Amino acid sequence: MSPLAKYYIGAGIGSLLAIWLLPGLISFLVVVGLLGAPVVAWFMLDESQRRRLLRLRRRGIGR
Repeated sequence: MSPLAKYYIGAGIGSLLAIWLLPGLISFLVVVGLLGAPVVAWFMLDESQRRRLLRLRRRGIGR
């Protein structure tokens, strides 16, 4: 299983737990944080860092 798939599964489980255990607004904020953190991190990268990450991911697909 790829590291990205592990993250997606973990975020999904965390989101479901937050919705089930926490009250309305707090669970919404937790879900937004779990799903929005990677997007914010991606946009904080420099263009050369993004290209490097994409190159490393493509290289890892064939393994």
